[in-house]
Amino acid sequence: MLEPTIDQIAIRDHPSLSLLAIAPAGCGKTEALALRVAALATLGTIRPPRRILVTTFTNKAKDNITERLSAYLPSSLLRERVTVANFHGLSARIFRAHANVIDMDPAAIIPDSDWVAEQCRHRNYPYPTAQKIQKILQTIKQDDISDSEVEARLLHSGETQALEIEHLRISEGRLTYHDLPRVASLILAHDAVADLYRNHFAAIIVDEFQDLTPQQLRIINRIGTGKTTYAGDLAQGIYSFAGADPAQIYAAITAECVDRIEFSESHRSSPAVLHAVNALTELTGGIHLSAARPQSWPGGGLVAKLDYTDAAAEARGVVNLCRYILERGSKLRIGVIARISNRRRFVDAAFTDSDLPFSRWDDGVLDTDTAKIIKSMLATLDATEFENSDSPLAQLRERAGLDTIQDPDTRKSLVDAIDWCHDLLQAGELPHDIRKRIRASGSSLIDITGVHLLSGHAGKGQQFDWVIALGLEDDHIPYYEAKTPELVSEEARILSVILSRARHGAFLTVAADVPNKQGGSWPKKPSRFWENLTGTYLDRTQALQWLENADWGQLQTR
Repeated sequence: MLEPTIDQIAIRDHPSLSLLAIAPAGCGKTEALALRVAALATLGTIRPPRRILVTTFTNKAKDNITERLSAYLPSSLLRERVTVANFHGLSARIFRAHANVIDMDPAAIIPDSDWVAEQCRHRNYPYPTAQKIQKILQTIKQDDISDSEVEARLLHSGETQALEIEHLRISEGRLTYHDLPRVASLILAHDAVADLYRNHFAAIIVDEFQDLTPQQLRIINRIGTGKTTYAGDLAQGIYSFAGADPAQIYAAITAECVDRIEFSESHRSSPAVLHAVNALTELTGGIHLSAARPQSWPGGGLVAKLDYTDAAAEARGVVNLCRYILERGSKLRIGVIARISNRRRFVDAAFTDSDLPFSRWDDGVLDTDTAKIIKSMLATLDATEFENSDSPLAQLRERAGLDTIQDPDTRKSLVDAIDWCHDLLQAGELPHDIRKRIRASGSSLIDITGVHLLSGHAGKGQQFDWVIALGLEDDHIPYYEAKTPELVSEEARILSVILSRARHGAFLTVAADVPNKQGGSWPKKPSRFWENLTGTYLDRTQALQWLENADWGQLQTR
């Protein structure tokens, strides 16, 4: 077990239950939170039967902090004193126990998949229509309103397709992912219920506060105002599409928390990478970071700009660069990250035609049996037949033999895989090409060496030895839909997240011309973010010299 840092000890030993911890990527936040929870559970600050609630946003984050807690607390004490839950799990618990106070049935069906997206598939809605339906239902349900008020707003909006789906949900007695926090917040508005949870949980830990929606913050405040530790980093707030509002959340919790601790030393990234990340703080709202042990990074790290005439040349150059790195360090991991996956399609095709090992994070990573079923289904599927089908999703399920599968876990895996295939086919992918993208699960993607192809949002929370940030062009990053200063700032945060995935170094690419899917071309201008990055990167010639002079033994082992 590593010796705690000064910052981690400060978090662990902070006397007040109310605390704001600014902890950027790579600064040891998860370890600090685990130390704080363990101290609260064992030093008498919180006495049984009261418990500590730790909230996360994903099952992966939940598992990660639980694993760290198990290093400091015996399993029996962990079970007795600590509750680790993501927000949907916490909301479901509140609903099951107290649905009656808002005149709802506690036996309602709790979601285990994206039911609204599934209904859109059943109805064979085009992608833009499905996205519009999902967005309006999500947006309306982020207010703490009743089912009847949801219906009234949908009726007023004129979105009849979304209203039909909402009527079906109510008639089937189910909740969706967006209903869960809505009903939980409505329930906690009742003082008697909120008092029960305030008495049960003596302290609350919120991991990644910048990802909170205002509705989720209301849930936390009803349970834990004045006894909550918020940990996160404003510069990593990149989920406004999911309802997060980093600026509003930050203002609210800074008003709540008198005490604040900032982590400013990164244990993940080289000085060169941190220099580039720091250059964006004017836009991201982040804090300036320094390397915890700057002298330990071979060559101080590297950030470089690579210009290409077009996307095809960029794709060839990226493959060659990855080959160069992997020939000198076969155990290294390289993240090739784009703002959106569509911008990455040329690089994806180039890696498919190469002999380099790569993992595409938006591919189907299936268990062995499911992979066999889906590959068999796709082998005989005719794309034209799929396009002309009255019910494409039903056709896929029939071809895969879903009705013959009885085991619930196997059925869920198969349903998810079929939905993935359906969405790719709807987007115009050919069955043969999808079949080639399927691989059976083995090692976790986190453990696999070689090249990883992913989007900026998927990379949050991950780290790679090297990062290649694709397409630093206007209309890609910042994305063309970012029309307000707030949204441009979020685009800068996405770029900051991409860069901060890198340990040793990052390469930032620009293509002067990118073909579109209609057969035309998009001339590109370099991203406006280059103005912020001036002075933080080497040019192609300087970068090549750095790579040639590098000690690859150190780069492989550090």
